[in-house]
Amino acid sequence: MAKKKNAAREFLWLQCTESGDLNYRTSVNTKGGMPEELKAGMKKYSPRLRKHTLHKIKKK
Repeated sequence: MAKKKNAAREFLWLQCTESGDLNYRTSVNTKGGMPEELKAGMKKYSPRLRKHTLHKIKKK
């Protein structure tokens, strides 16, 4: 029987705070808690606005 390799990982969406688009999906290791850099948000590129904006976590 195959082992579950990514049992402690969770998929999250990053939502743009300005346009509201869900632009990025990332997996996070939830075993040790949520990383502080993701809680505050990340600067990522928004294709609709064509600039870097703040993206925050959106669990689906």
